Amino acid sequence: MRLGVTAFGGPVAHLGYFRREFVERAEWLDDATFSEIVAVCSALPGPTSSQVGMSLGALRAGPLGALAAWLAFTTPSAVLLGLFGFALRAGTSSSFAASPAWQGAEAGLLGAAAAVVALAVYVLAKSLTRTAPARIIALIALALALAVNRFAPQLQWLPLLWGGLAGLFALRDAPAISTESVLPRTGTRPALVAFALFLAIAILLPAIAPKGSYVALFSQFFRAGSLVFGGGHVVLPLIRAFAGPHVISNANFFAGYAAAQTVPGPLFTFASFVGAANASPASGALGALVATLGIFAPSFLLLTFAFPLWNALRALPRAAAALAGVNAAVVGLLAAVALDPIGRSLIHSPLSLAAALAAFGALFVLELPSWAVVVAAAVLGAAAAVLGVPR
Repeated sequence: MRLGVTAFGGPVAHLGYFRREFVERAEWLDDATFSEIVAVCSALPGPTSSQVGMSLGALRAGPLGALAAWLAFTTPSAVLLGLFGFALRAGTSSSFAASPAWQGAEAGLLGAAAAVVALAVYVLAKSLTRTAPARIIALIALALALAVNRFAPQLQWLPLLWGGLAGLFALRDAPAISTESVLPRTGTRPALVAFALFLAIAILLPAIAPKGSYVALFSQFFRAGSLVFGGGHVVLPLIRAFAGPHVISNANFFAGYAAAQTVPGPLFTFASFVGAANASPASGALGALVATLGIFAPSFLLLTFAFPLWNALRALPRAAAALAGVNAAVVGLLAAVALDPIGRSLIHSPLSLAAALAAFGALFVLELPSWAVVVAAAVLGAAAAVLGVPR
C-alpha cells in the first residue's frame, strides 16, 4: 500500500521501487530471482509491474498474498481515477492540475522515479552482468529495447528472447541454477484450468455479452488486458477502440489519460476512469469496478499458467546459460526505458534533472527509503516551481 501511494513514474520505475523495497530492504529474494520474475512478467501480455507485484505477493504468501499485493498497489490510483471520472461526467473540473505547484511536484516526482530506475539498473548490472559476454548481451538488448519501445511496443519480449538465445551459446560457463522452484508453485491442474478459463472468457464472452451491459464492459477490458504487451501506454489505442467517441468524448478520454499519468500505481487503472466516466448504461461506481477487474483479471490467470511452465523450463539442460542471458537482457530492458522516455524527459526539464540528481544521491549515498525521497522530491519541486524555478 505504501508503494501504491508513492510509486510514480510508470511500469519500469515501479520495478525499481519493488527491487529496492523487497530485494534490498526486506530481503525477501535476491537479484537473480527478481530478474527471473521480471522476465516472466515481461513476456506476458498485461501490466508488467502489477504482475511483478502479484508474483512477489504469491511468492511470500500464496494466492491470497498475490491478491493482497494487487489490491494494495492498485486501489489508490483506481479510486483517484474513478473519482476523477465521476467529476468529468458530472461536468465539473479543476484547475489544480494546471497550477505551478502541481506541475512542479510532477517534475520532482519524475526526477525521483528516474533516480530509482537508474539505481536499479546500476545494481542489477553489477550483479547480473559480471562477464564481458553478459555485458555485450545487455548492450544489444538495450539497443533492441530502444527500437522496440519506439516502433513496436508490443514486441517487448524480443530483447528477452535475444538474451535467452544468446546466453545458450555465449554463457555456457554460467553457474548452475537450483532446480528448486523459485516462482510460486501452482501445480499443473490449476495452470491448465486457468489457461482454459482465460481462453473461454477471451473468446466466448464477447459473443454472448449483451451490448452496453456490465458483462460486455468486463469482456472489453478483459480483452484489453489480454492483448497488450508492453504495459500502460500501449493499451491506450485498444481502450479507445472499445470506448469510441459516442461512449466517452475525446476531451474527457484524454483528460483521463493525462490524469492517469499523474497518479501513483499502475497506469492500467485508467480502466477505472473509463468505467466511471463512459456514457453507456454500464458506468458509475460499478462500471469503474467492473472495468478494473476486467483489465487485471487476465494477469492472474496467465501468471497461474506461466509459473509452472517457467519452473519446468528452468530445469532443462543448459537452462542456466539461457537464464543468465535473460537476466542480462532484463538489465538492458530496464536501461532502455531509463534512457527513453525517462531520460529524454529529464533533458527538457531542468527541475526534473536537478531532482533526479538529488534523489539519486539520497538513495545511493544516504540510503534513504524510497517513499521519503519521493515525498521530498514532490514537495521541493512544488516549492521551486512556486518560486519561479524553470520546470
